[in-house]
Order: sequence, then C-alpha cells, then structure tokens
Amino acid sequence: MSIVTYNNRSIANISAIPGAAKSLTHIKTLTASSSATLSFVDGSDDVVLDSTYPIYKFEFINIHGATDGAQFQVGFRDGGTDYDATKTSTFFRGQNREDGNGGSTGYEASGDLAQGTGFQNLTQDLGNDNDQNLSGYLHLFNPASTTFVKHFIAESNSSASNDRSFNNFIAGYCNVTAAIDAVQFKMSSGNIDAGTIKLYGLKDS
Repeated sequence: MSIVTYNNRSIANISAIPGAAKSLTHIKTLTASSSATLSFVDGSDDVVLDSTYPIYKFEFINIHGATDGAQFQVGFRDGGTDYDATKTSTFFRGQNREDGNGGSTGYEASGDLAQGTGFQNLTQDLGNDNDQNLSGYLHLFNPASTTFVKHFIAESNSSASNDRSFNNFIAGYCNVTAAIDAVQFKMSSGNIDAGTIKLYGLKDS
C-alpha cells in the first residue's frame, strides 16, 4: 500500500500546508451614500487597526463615483490628523475595450508615487454611468509595526469612462516607522456615490 506524502513527509506528520487559507474575521463595513470619504480609524466605531492582526484586508464592492474619469484613492495616517504617510509604489494595469479594439498592458507612471505624501490611485479613469463601477481589494501588512515599513498590495477591476475594462495592480509601502492607525478612501474629484468597503483581519488559522 502506498503512503501519501507531502514534501517527503507522511500526511500524519504535517501540521500545516504552506499557502493554506488564513482565518478571516470581519471587523467593519462602511457603505457610501454621496460620501466625500470612507475612513477606518483604529479605536473608533469598533474599528481595529493594530497588532491584533498581522494582515488587514479591505474589500471594495461596486464603488461608484459621482464624477466621470475620477480616480478611486487610498490614504494612510501615521498619527496626527492627516492621511499623508510617505509612500513609494508601482502601478501596473491591463485594459481592453468593449469593442475588442485597443487592448494593452503596461506600467502606469502617472499612478505611482516616489516618497509621496498624497493619496495613492487605485484605478484609472473610473466611469460614472449607472452601470460603471469598481470592485477589488487592498491588503495592508503589519500596520502596527514601529520597526518596518508597511507594505500594501491592491488589485481591482474597473469600468472606465470610455467603455474600457481596467485591471489595476498596485503595490508599495508606507515608508514610516510610526504605526498606521487609520486608512481613508475617496475619489480624486467628487463624492463616492455608492458602494461598500468591508474591513477584515487575517490570522494564520
């Protein structure tokens, strides 16, 4: 009889499989209604953004902006009142038109930051037609650390203002040693008309 093994170990001796699902705990849901911003602040309104979890996940569901061609953005706060933590990031995107013409992929230099303190773009030219919106997620790693930079990775799909599908991939870090204690989402112009953002904490299961 053959023995099932994993990396030359019998199944009976395996305590965890690399890449296995992590435990996901819902923390807070915010729903937009002509909202200028949606903010998650540690210690406020049942929000947790501390050392309780090593990873935090924000899910964006059907984000709809009031202004055609505006960008959906994120800012991080490292104490104080402003969402101006210094960031360095990269922005890649793929796109295709509804008519099948003009598909492309590439680096989006206009969306990256190099030691910038402004808000990070998470999309390109979000449309504001009734059926146009954005959905995706952002992971924030170890925001409570006072030793290391705080990495973030975001991916989303958006329907653009000229009938294009954009897949947006952003990765970077907050180059600060102070803890990140709040995260804010907004549009580059106008309000967030509608949509939901859910915050989860992730732990090894």
